[in-house]
Amino acid sequence: MKEPAHLALHPFGQIPTYEEGDLALFETGAIVFHIAEQHTGLLPKDANARARAITWMFAALNSVEPSIMELVIAKFQEGDKPWSKERLPLVVDRIRQRLGQLSTRLGDADWLDSAFSAGDLMMVSVLLRTKPSGILDEFPNLAAYVARGEARPAYQRAFAAQLAANTGKPPAD
Repeated sequence: MKEPAHLALHPFGQIPTYEEGDLALFETGAIVFHIAEQHTGLLPKDANARARAITWMFAALNSVEPSIMELVIAKFQEGDKPWSKERLPLVVDRIRQRLGQLSTRLGDADWLDSAFSAGDLMMVSVLLRTKPSGILDEFPNLAAYVARGEARPAYQRAFAAQLAANTGKPPAD
C-alpha cells in the first residue's frame, strides 16, 4: 500500500481504493456514495429521504466508527502499553454511549429511515467491527439490524467476492 502505484490512487497509502475506467476513488464513504448514485435502491429518489440516507452514511463514518476504531487500536496496537488497561474501559464506554444513542434512534424499525439505503449499508459495515468484542450483543435491536444487513443477497455476494479476493479462491456457488 505504500508503493508509488497505490499512493497515486490513495495519497494516504490505505485501503480501500476503487477504480472504474479512468476514475480512481479512495475513502469508503466516497466509494459507496459513487456506487449508490449509480444503482437503484441505495439512495432514495425522494430528495429528503436521499439527504437523510447520505446523512446516515456520514454518521456511520464520523459519529459511530471513530470510537469503534479506537477500540481496535487500543487492543491491537496499544494493548502492550502500561496504560492500556486503564484506557480500554473508557473506550468501551464511549462505544456503549454511541451505540445506546443509535439503538434508541433505530428502536424497533428494520432500517434507519424506513427503507434500506446506502446509510444502512455504511452503518452495518461499521457496526460489524464490534461483533468480536461482544458489545453489539448488549443492544439486541442493533444486533438484529446488523443480521438483517448481513442477510441481504447483495451483502452475501459482496462478502463472498471479498473472501475470494482475500484468499485467492473463487466464490462458492
